[in-house]
Amino acid sequence: MTSQNLLVELFVEELPPKALKKLGDAFASQLAEQLRQQGLLDPDSVVTPFASPRRLAAHLTNVASSAADKTLQMKLMPVSVGLDASGKASTALLKKLQGLGVDVSDPVAAVAAITRAGEGKAEALFYENRVSGATLAIGLQKALEEAIAKLPIPKVMSYQLESDCALPGWSSVHFVRPAHALIALHGADVVPVKTLGLRAGNLTQGHRFEASVSPLVIAHADRYADTLATDGAVIASFAERRVEIVRQLAVAANALGQGMRVIDDDALLDEVTALVERPNVLVCAFEKEFLEVPQECLILTMKANQKYFPLLDANGKLTHQFLVVSNIAPSDASAVVGGNERVVRPRFADAKFFYDQDRKKTLLSRVDGLSKVVYHNRLGTQGERVARVRAIARAIGLQLDGQALADAADTAAQLAKADLLTDMVGEFPELQGIMGGYYALHDGHAQDIAFAVEDHYKPRFAGDALPRNAVGVVVALADKLETLVGMFGIGNLPTGDKDPFALRRHALGTIRMLIEKDLPLQVDALIASATAPFGNKITDAGATLADFIFDRLSGALREQGFSAQEVDAVLALRPQRLGDVPQRLLAVRAFAALPESTALAAANKRISNILKKAPEADPHVSEVLLIEPAEQALYAAMRGLAPDVNARFDAGDYTGSLKVLAVLRSPVDAFFDGVMVNAEAPDVRLNRLALLRLLHAAMNRVADLSRLAS
Repeated sequence: MTSQNLLVELFVEELPPKALKKLGDAFASQLAEQLRQQGLLDPDSVVTPFASPRRLAAHLTNVASSAADKTLQMKLMPVSVGLDASGKASTALLKKLQGLGVDVSDPVAAVAAITRAGEGKAEALFYENRVSGATLAIGLQKALEEAIAKLPIPKVMSYQLESDCALPGWSSVHFVRPAHALIALHGADVVPVKTLGLRAGNLTQGHRFEASVSPLVIAHADRYADTLATDGAVIASFAERRVEIVRQLAVAANALGQGMRVIDDDALLDEVTALVERPNVLVCAFEKEFLEVPQECLILTMKANQKYFPLLDANGKLTHQFLVVSNIAPSDASAVVGGNERVVRPRFADAKFFYDQDRKKTLLSRVDGLSKVVYHNRLGTQGERVARVRAIARAIGLQLDGQALADAADTAAQLAKADLLTDMVGEFPELQGIMGGYYALHDGHAQDIAFAVEDHYKPRFAGDALPRNAVGVVVALADKLETLVGMFGIGNLPTGDKDPFALRRHALGTIRMLIEKDLPLQVDALIASATAPFGNKITDAGATLADFIFDRLSGALREQGFSAQEVDAVLALRPQRLGDVPQRLLAVRAFAALPESTALAAANKRISNILKKAPEADPHVSEVLLIEPAEQALYAAMRGLAPDVNARFDAGDYTGSLKVLAVLRSPVDAFFDGVMVNAEAPDVRLNRLALLRLLHAAMNRVADLSRLAS
């Protein structure tokens, strides 16, 4: 059994750029996994994926030519079924062995080939069979088929190949793109496998225009990347190609001076890496007059439509220069530069035209037009939606900072959706809100109103910034709550991985604003205030929506590093002011680190279980009925601690509040050691239950400490 490095390549037509990296990684990892399962891959093997616009490949070290033989033990049946009293094989056993390919012409010899072993209280018969290890040709064939079948292909193509069998005709092939060549090299030897109508060889193609040799001969598995780079003008590794693009972009930006930098966009960088085989960064420019158009529009056009890299100055403002990653490197690049500049010019001209036309009408004049735009067939038009958002925003604004904030939020909410009717947003939907902010400023509205119009969609995604001012926060909250309440109210809940109205994102955005802005708002009250403007259009789903929000909050907190126990303990109380939640979690963590925490959590759980079974009763504790010294001591300790605990809790010092309560460990332990809660005398029993209710309430104001009990 020899071990060499293995190379597998599929040479195909241009692959979908947004999926290329994932396809390349999946192809390599699946090949490795399948070969490992068959015993052909060394545990210390290194797997290197390759992915370029026209190829998926993998290089694997230490791949065996054949796997080691294995001895497989198969259970046949209980001894009582397979052998009679004299030890002879039964008919059932002989049939089982015959089905496994064992020669049963001599039953005695057949029985001698099996073993007996204990299994529980009985014995069973086992057959041991030595299986030859798979050869690389067989193993790689299986691995290749599995890897292709499991590729995360966004959309499968069907194409025809001329049949290579004796019968003439064509056969259908299904793959992400038509495949034209297959390489499978174990060292320098071709492994005889086939797939997608292709037989393995050692030939591939380099760059469409700049390869010095065609076709390329890959002499050895370890020569693949070097041969493609030198003779094929291709950087086969996705990661290396990406690094090279980043390097060239930085060099080009620095050469222009004045603090110029390339806009950060990892998704664009990945997509461009998937579009070129040998990157060549070029500097282009457009007319400065186009900079009068909001830079977000120009940047979006360059990135989304042309895959260009905009350049920003030291102040973060867009410049009239941009970078292009070309797939060719001619000695005179002027034609390539000029071509890219010509392509972007009409797009910018259209954007400038839209921008100039849009500013001829005010946002306010467009608001009435929203009544003709359907939002949802059960929730009405965008005009009705705006009316609901305005009502919710006014209610939140009044609660947070009075009439002035409510009026400003009402104005911003009225204008927030008007840019949906502008030409610019019609052409570039991604700019909704952003263009509204520009148009609001142009119409003479105050900056806080314009910022609120622009920011009311925030946070748009995980990690996005929150609205910049109080007006924006109020309108953003109102907008998200209107969507959540409306969709839940008509039963349009997200299921599994389907969430067409982004309700999970809206819930997380609401949570972030409530926590990070530390807003003194109650969750249930917020939902109720957002429900009222819908009238009879929806069914009140406030309880279901609250559950959804707390479920999203739980997941978010765990992602931030809080344990499941900590999160469960705090959220079990359903705290209404979410701004308090981080402090409560930190308090629970500090309490859990105290030596008294384990005993108190266990006692708390015991108290919870007792109270669940106890009848509802007056929580007042009568000192006269406190008979035992242990219950008297516990009550005295609680009364002594109460002022300090309450003062700390009211001040938001949740950690200090719980630490003070830790002193109760000794009297609580003594109470359970020396007091029978279910006393025979009814008045004594009810008084002790009242004492436990008082203790339970005191201990669980910050969190349900019983959730910390193991």
